[in-house]
Amino acid sequence: MNDTKTKGLTPDASDMIGAPVLRPDAIDKVRGEAKYVSDLVFTGMLHGRVIRSSVPHARINKVDLSRVEEDPNVICIVTSDDVPGENVVHVIYDDQPALAEEVVRYIGEPIALVVAKDRTSAERAAKQANIDYDPLPVVSDPIAALADDAPVVAVPAVVEEGKNVFNHMRLRKGNVEDGFAQADVIVEGEYRTGYQEHAYLETQGAIAVPDENGSMTIYGSMQCPFYVQGAVARVLGLPLSKVRVIQTTTGGAFGGKEDVPSLVSSLAALMAWKARKPVKLIYDRTEDILTSSKRHPSVVHYKTGAKKDGTITAIEADFVYNAGAYQTLSSAVLWRGLMHIAGPYRVPNAKVDAYSVATNTVPCGAFRGFGSPQVIFPHESQMDKLAEKLGIDRLEIRRRNVLKAGDRTSTNQLLKDSVGILDTIDKAGEMAHWQERLAAIEEFNKTSEDRKRGIGISTITYGVGLGGKAPFLDKAGAYMKLEADGSIAFSVGTVEMGQGLITALTQIAAESLHIPVERIHMAQVDSSRVPDSGPTVASRGTMMSGLAVVDAAKKLRERIDAVAADLGISKQDISTEMPKIAQTFWLKNLDPAVEGWGVTAPVDWDAETGLGNAYMVYAYATHIAEVEVDMATGEVSVEEFVAVHDSGTIVNRQLAAGQVEGGIAQGLGFALMEEIPQKDGKLLTSGFTTYRIPTIRDVAPNTKVDFVEAVFPYGPYGAKGLGEVPLMASHTAVSRAVAHALKADVSSYPLSPDRVKGIVGTAV
Repeated sequence: MNDTKTKGLTPDASDMIGAPVLRPDAIDKVRGEAKYVSDLVFTGMLHGRVIRSSVPHARINKVDLSRVEEDPNVICIVTSDDVPGENVVHVIYDDQPALAEEVVRYIGEPIALVVAKDRTSAERAAKQANIDYDPLPVVSDPIAALADDAPVVAVPAVVEEGKNVFNHMRLRKGNVEDGFAQADVIVEGEYRTGYQEHAYLETQGAIAVPDENGSMTIYGSMQCPFYVQGAVARVLGLPLSKVRVIQTTTGGAFGGKEDVPSLVSSLAALMAWKARKPVKLIYDRTEDILTSSKRHPSVVHYKTGAKKDGTITAIEADFVYNAGAYQTLSSAVLWRGLMHIAGPYRVPNAKVDAYSVATNTVPCGAFRGFGSPQVIFPHESQMDKLAEKLGIDRLEIRRRNVLKAGDRTSTNQLLKDSVGILDTIDKAGEMAHWQERLAAIEEFNKTSEDRKRGIGISTITYGVGLGGKAPFLDKAGAYMKLEADGSIAFSVGTVEMGQGLITALTQIAAESLHIPVERIHMAQVDSSRVPDSGPTVASRGTMMSGLAVVDAAKKLRERIDAVAADLGISKQDISTEMPKIAQTFWLKNLDPAVEGWGVTAPVDWDAETGLGNAYMVYAYATHIAEVEVDMATGEVSVEEFVAVHDSGTIVNRQLAAGQVEGGIAQGLGFALMEEIPQKDGKLLTSGFTTYRIPTIRDVAPNTKVDFVEAVFPYGPYGAKGLGEVPLMASHTAVSRAVAHALKADVSSYPLSPDRVKGIVGTAV
């Protein structure tokens, strides 16, 4: 591996790494004592409400807010004319305004803001706004948006080619014509997925507090504090040093609080700036669902060639993601889809074209898996089609093609370290009793007409970190301090949003310092404490912040050891003598604070060909699902589930298993039930009464989780990423099990009862 990377510590005998340590944040959350943004109150605090577009595409003729201002509880209103800085919410590009000025491009786009004494008054007053529109042509389907005569949606400055193509990315490896000429069989398919709602427990929210000297502090539910800092600074026209961002306890995110909080916080900041008082902006559930980002709907065409023994010779694919009205994170999402479309397989020849397309719909953004689930569904479905056509067992065809150390990925990256994918296949097969279950299912289906069973397998790879698309973001900082009583305080720039990051990093700190975990406390994220550490996305939190914590702990431990030696304290006794050591620091005016830094390797990825070292390292997983289908109602129940992951060293096995189980449930929802119909830019689902998500009754009663710990030598104690991988692997295991049960092609999500009944009606 590249020697410029931060070197982690490989695990030796350890009481801490892998231990099921209790979450430090668990008790407060269970008791209801954790403080979420909606719980916070500031002196003189006011409340905000957003006035939004009711049409998907129009020119704004007039914004009449006279009746809004008549409300006695209204303090002020804010329009684009009041923006002191630039009227833009920067994520990757600068196409999205904080407040629409001349044109609205999707239903729910912010136009104006109301600041009132209380939330009820703000909501009441906002309804009195009268906006006159001149309607413009609407296009809400991404394929239709590619047509020559399609209405123009995208801001011209950010399209790459054609009027609505935000991005066109390519992957070119080898020669696909030669690859298909070598193939004995070729299979093709078209696959479609729709929106998926994040369904986090806590809706979007922020509080903006004006401070002395013209500065602003933002408290909010978020996963990327430094994105928010940059967005707010820009919209207020302030230097970054005058914008402080504090992440409050966050009730779930799953990617939905990566890009959207930049807009939410910018709107709150604009209101506080004009009112000169703290302003709280909390979305209600309907507002959140209708206006926040979603998983990108997709259309994928896929062609695969293979020899008689199952060896893949070539793939050719093109896919389109519906980005919505503005770019937000679509280019990064599209890139990750491109990097993962070949799956965890040796593919010598590949030709892929990927497009993100503008439509008059709510902007799409990050969602757990970040563009990869939409292409995993096709690549795993194609593997099953090859297996069927060649008469090869589905597990076996994966074994024959899966990547090993010394192989090259679809981007021609040489894999050297931590490649445990084959072991996940073998272990999952053993745990699921693959051959025995196949035989049992065949017997069951012979004797049952009204119910059919099926078993599906999904094998996936996931690039950990931000990779070649944004290597400048793959960094992390940590601040660590020895307190006067011998306890340790530390903070990092990545956030806890329910995934267990506080626990994992505290364990890493305890292991590195050789100090009991009970004496270590991680503070909430505060942009004034640590440098920009990149976003908490891409399953990078434990690996990147872990590296920074290891670095900081090493520096602090060196100082502690030196003082202990002066005091005649042996290394074995340092842990119990920490109060005495800390007092010596204090009495002798020794520096008790350090900073740690973690970075990844430089990449050499080529945007023209899509080739190069896309990621620092990859995580892997194999999931196997067994389902039962009611042939009359179309209902699908998941009966058995096995999940085996290679995420390097597992820091906390209990939390890791919980992550996997949660991801399985979320993937099950994606495959079977989660759906938001859309017509002419209007989302037809606005609450959980019509948007179905899995409950405990939908999860397989017999779910088995295990790990293959292929140590990554450049991760903290051998760890790499886990968070997103469980969802990515689970949904296709379920959908392929349904296909097996029905003996029919399954090519679109979700597999709702009505859709399954339609497949049953056409199945042979």
